[in-house]
Amino acid sequence: MAKLTEWNVEDETFWLGGKRIAHRNLAISVPSLLCAFAVWMFWSILTVRMKDAGFPFTDAQLFTLISIAGLSGATLRIPNSFMVALAGGRNVVALTTAMLIAPALGAGIALQDKATPFSTFAILAVLSGVGGGNFSSSMSNINSFFPKRSAGLALGINAGIGNLGVSVMQLVVPAVMGSALFGALSGAPHITALGKQMWVQNGALVWLPFLVVLAVASWFGMHNLPHHDSDHTPAALGKILGLHLPAFAAAGLVAWIVVRYPKLGLGAQLGLVLLAIAVCLALLKLLPGKVKTSLDKQFAIFRMKHTWLMTLLYIMTFGSFIGYSAAFPLLLKLFFGKSVTNPATYAFLGPLVGSLIRPVGGWLSDKFRGSVITQWSTVIQIIGALAVAVVIKQAQGNPNPAHLFMPFLLSFLLLFLGSGIGNGSTFQMVPFIFETQFAGPVLGWTGAMAAYGSYVIPTVFKSQIAAGTVQNALYGFAAFYVVCLAVNWWYYARKNAEVRC
Repeated sequence: MAKLTEWNVEDETFWLGGKRIAHRNLAISVPSLLCAFAVWMFWSILTVRMKDAGFPFTDAQLFTLISIAGLSGATLRIPNSFMVALAGGRNVVALTTAMLIAPALGAGIALQDKATPFSTFAILAVLSGVGGGNFSSSMSNINSFFPKRSAGLALGINAGIGNLGVSVMQLVVPAVMGSALFGALSGAPHITALGKQMWVQNGALVWLPFLVVLAVASWFGMHNLPHHDSDHTPAALGKILGLHLPAFAAAGLVAWIVVRYPKLGLGAQLGLVLLAIAVCLALLKLLPGKVKTSLDKQFAIFRMKHTWLMTLLYIMTFGSFIGYSAAFPLLLKLFFGKSVTNPATYAFLGPLVGSLIRPVGGWLSDKFRGSVITQWSTVIQIIGALAVAVVIKQAQGNPNPAHLFMPFLLSFLLLFLGSGIGNGSTFQMVPFIFETQFAGPVLGWTGAMAAYGSYVIPTVFKSQIAAGTVQNALYGFAAFYVVCLAVNWWYYARKNAEVRC
């Protein structure tokens, strides 16, 4: 598609003609983001099946793969926050979708051999972070296509159905492992302890045809907006690849530390998040020419108080959603694998609830103010976290916790419900708090920081599982939600709030 020469969606007359273009870009963006989430998060299911197939890795190592993928996706969101303005939305979506072919194909090959070293899987987990990173660019791009009055619903649809990629993946990946779906490319099956054949590698390979089709559709069906610097396509694509390099370097460094020093304490492991952010930002500042000039302008968001307040709130919502999505399947397997038949098959329900309710959160926010909806969704998260803590405390060490499975599942679904509603409401608040030129970068930045939940939450669970005190993790999360409840009420929800939105 040619670059648009005019775009003013706040003008109602212009919007009458422009909304067809906006909806077209949204229609292609949504499935692209869905597949991106699927590839980013497929380690949450692949690790469960790797355990069944007899790969020689410990539970801690499997959790580490999930964490590495999560940290990489979060770190890659940092440059993606600023990428659309520098290279154009169509260019970014098309290229980042195509880049996902590498980890999908690589994992599909590596999973065919149980002798594949752990380091190879760690590298592939870093590469799969591209799927997490392009959430920020996708949301920044879609936000520019819609007027403020309908941005909540549009962003909710893009993110909500995109987030649905986690549930779709958790359903599809186990379903395609029963046969040589791709012929010779599928390779030989693994034999489980029960003597069944299983093609774990299909869980990665299945995404290849979709990625190819969506990359082509994005390139020919989407648009670059006139205020984005995308006039020279080769240069724009070079910028996209160049902006990815600092994030890959930062994520790769942290992944190497985690793999090289597996017994780091919880505090040190969480400190690696700050290291990844610092290294990535420092390297971005070293980029030359127009890229540096544009980044310096967009970096103005870091001097704004509300950037950090909204980052905190989105960590509470999306950080919880993506972190629980990553850890949920393995938690089900570890706590109920011996007392409930195939407990991990229920894992898709959590991300499904959180994803489907996100557009509703955006729509409710358009009707009743985003801060009000955020306030109530936070209350739901607090109740959910405490309920999970109570149930999980009873399940630990219980030789037959089958009767606790349903309370555990329902309590976790409450957590996903609250975080999903809050995902929609917090993103709806941003365009009302920030000027138009800063709203996109703020959406990208908050999304980047929140995505570290996919590293932090599995890491915290891994630590508490080893200590036998998993309930403490949930108590800690609940306390954090209480802090966020107070912040949202004081700055945005109360009658005399600084910004009522």
